[in-house]
Amino acid sequence: MNKHATNSWEQRDMENVFHGFTDLGTLNANGPVVLTHGEGVHVFDVHGKSYMDANSGLWNNVAGFNHQGLIDTICEQARRFPGYHAFFGRIADTTVALSEKLVQVSPFDEGKVYYTNSGSEANDTMVKMLWMLHRRNGQPQRRKIISRLNAYHGVTAVSASMTGKAYNAEFGLPLPGFLQVDCPHYWRFGLEGESEQEFSQRLARNLEELIIKEGPDTIAGMWAEPVMGAGGVIPPSEGYFEAIRPILRKYDIPLIADEVICGFGRTGAMWGSVKYNMEPDAIIASKCITAGYFPMGAIILGKGLSDELTRVSEEAEEFPHGFTAGGNPLGSAVALKSLEVLEEEGLLDNVNRVSPRFMDRLHKLGAHKYAGEARGVGLMGAVELVADKQTKEPLPGDLQVSERIANKALEKGLICRPLGAAIVLGPPFIITEAQIDEMFDILEETMAEVFADVGL
Repeated sequence: MNKHATNSWEQRDMENVFHGFTDLGTLNANGPVVLTHGEGVHVFDVHGKSYMDANSGLWNNVAGFNHQGLIDTICEQARRFPGYHAFFGRIADTTVALSEKLVQVSPFDEGKVYYTNSGSEANDTMVKMLWMLHRRNGQPQRRKIISRLNAYHGVTAVSASMTGKAYNAEFGLPLPGFLQVDCPHYWRFGLEGESEQEFSQRLARNLEELIIKEGPDTIAGMWAEPVMGAGGVIPPSEGYFEAIRPILRKYDIPLIADEVICGFGRTGAMWGSVKYNMEPDAIIASKCITAGYFPMGAIILGKGLSDELTRVSEEAEEFPHGFTAGGNPLGSAVALKSLEVLEEEGLLDNVNRVSPRFMDRLHKLGAHKYAGEARGVGLMGAVELVADKQTKEPLPGDLQVSERIANKALEKGLICRPLGAAIVLGPPFIITEAQIDEMFDILEETMAEVFADVGL
């Protein structure tokens, strides 16, 4: 069927939809993929073509695209109580129950939960929480936020200012007072002869130097993903969080774990911050919190921050911030069910069962002539493509090799994500070993064809 035919779904999209984070050259040449439904790890377009989604939508559809229990939960909650807010001391019972559960499964013994509609909003809100806290504590100058180069924390003006991506210059960001420290990517930034532990110690020293230079009493907090997701699946270097945590404690700087991608099992542990010994003061959650079946974000505050924020909000008579749909009962119900599916239906167990096969195939892909590094953990991985393995020289940007690989894989029925020079994978937690093999077989075939096409 002609995708550009008059009144086709693709043509209707091109005429009416403005796409974000989309290579417009590819979109204009090939048109969009308009989807109708999903089954398991596959989605289907308007022409009936099936695609294995090796990125779980945007990391979040971890229970697949037609989990009946999650669908039934949404329907039942919609019939009982479809929508409400969490303002003025009123809240749905399902949201209270979810809050109890989130604190229970969190790394914190006690705490409280604040709801948003996305991870971006949750990160934005956490910044406002810290600004209010420090101001009420007599330190209004304490507003600077530290994040890391190549980090991703969202797209609001504040969360984008923490996102260490060059494209934010298009918006005149970051805002003043947002600081960035080293990316903990040992393969890319380690010095010759420097061990991984030495690299982590150097980054810790650089962090302390920045804090001293800026003034510890001007720093509101530091943000970090346990594994950098949209940065290209970059696990922290060995000993990284163990090295920086004492420095942050020394200067009384809260550490906020952005678990939007890592949280709820992606790394093989419930929390990436536990897996990598972060010991955060608060956790930002989204994506997998509802298995992708409803938009929801949450801030899980540890007892220290929870108590402090409660105190200053009582002084101000309220926390003057919120979202109409934050803590929506539909989202809360499906999040409770999602946690049940994760823990009791064996989704987290399956991540740990199949991740050795995933990592084995990923590392075999890393043996490719133009693969510089294959990296990952749990069910998240990336292969970074280079012109030379030894020097790590990047491929010429005008070749757009990762974009070509993603486009060619799409033709073969596989959805994978190009991120800079890397191909990123994060399949649903329900994936089988046979499907993992199928995914990597397609990707190996695709890479061979693309590198032949560009003459490498």
